[in-house]
Amino acid sequence: MSIEIKAPTFPESVADGTVATWHKQPGEACSADELIVDIETDKVVLEVVAPEDGVVTEILKGEGDTVLSEEVLATFTAGAAGAAAPAAEATAEAAPAGDADKIGPAARKLIDENGLDASQIPGTGKNGGITKEDVQNFLKNKPAAAPAPAAAAAAPAPAASATAAALNIAAGDRVEKRVPMTRLRATIAKRLVEAQQNAAMLTTYNEVNMKPVMELRKQYKDLFEKTHNGTRLGFMSFFVKAATEALKKFPAVNASIDGNDMVYHGYQDIGVAVSTDRGLMVPVLRDTDSMSLADVEATIADFGKRGREGKLGMDDMQGGTFTITNGGVFGSLMSTPILNPPQTAILGMHKIQERPMAVNGQVEILPMMYLALSYDHRMIDGKEAVQFLVTIKDLLEDPARMLLEV
Repeated sequence: MSIEIKAPTFPESVADGTVATWHKQPGEACSADELIVDIETDKVVLEVVAPEDGVVTEILKGEGDTVLSEEVLATFTAGAAGAAAPAAEATAEAAPAGDADKIGPAARKLIDENGLDASQIPGTGKNGGITKEDVQNFLKNKPAAAPAPAAAAAAPAPAASATAAALNIAAGDRVEKRVPMTRLRATIAKRLVEAQQNAAMLTTYNEVNMKPVMELRKQYKDLFEKTHNGTRLGFMSFFVKAATEALKKFPAVNASIDGNDMVYHGYQDIGVAVSTDRGLMVPVLRDTDSMSLADVEATIADFGKRGREGKLGMDDMQGGTFTITNGGVFGSLMSTPILNPPQTAILGMHKIQERPMAVNGQVEILPMMYLALSYDHRMIDGKEAVQFLVTIKDLLEDPARMLLEV
């Protein structure tokens, strides 16, 4: 029985999508609910799965093609897995690895672009077929795994960056490669530019002594992890809870602007920026006032995992009244975060650095972190922004205040 594989029904705010990656190629058998193709929209990556056991018969929309809601992507033959397997095995026995019928369209495109010999690429697909991932892995390991072209051999390089490896660029090569910006990356770029053009954005800075939080974490992290079924105690939960208390005291920082209206929110939904291969995403923690530290840590860990796997949904990222971003995990000592519209403020965390500090007339070495609060001056006065940041600093330097709500 032939079935049409269609794009998902997009939300009203999403006009169309782009075919990102085909995980199954024509002739490949797949099980029910197995991932077939990823569709990238302006906000999230949507997954299309097999309706039942069967075989992808024909791909109608290739990678990079634009598709509309419920547009047909491919044809699928249900129940054909058993019949297709022997034929595939026969092909594998009759033809050497690297034949055209065993190379997916995306893999063939990469092979042609990079001038590779398909017979040298080990296939991990069904019956030894070569997938796009096989070609990418071959490119990354090419200097060690395969004879390199003369030009590359003449300029051996130490470890290259992930981007350079993905583009097959060796150190010292004067090459250029034009790569289309992904839909998600283009949307992020557009929103960041709009935020700077449409808001009266300012940033205020402060620093916080992280020693009290670090000592508390060191004292209870093992017990915390044991008590909460493996959930690890990090620093982000302390910042989320401190920000929640500060937002209750300064409602303008928790507000948003809608045209000429100022919208005050009687709840705290805090977005936490997550870096993924596809770009920066900001899933939202809902009602953080009612969340425990363990709830915050478990939810953030889940966001991070699903973000790396491309499984964050539209509902995960909609809304939000305030955002926290942590550049410190990448080593940033200080930065100016950009607003996440229509929110009016964003908190930037940074690297914890030991520095000599004057304490009661004595010099002490303390683990310090710079904090940055970017805010929309149309909504928030400088006094409120500074007091909000000082409140977070005071709560983190005396964590008991968060429990006592003082």
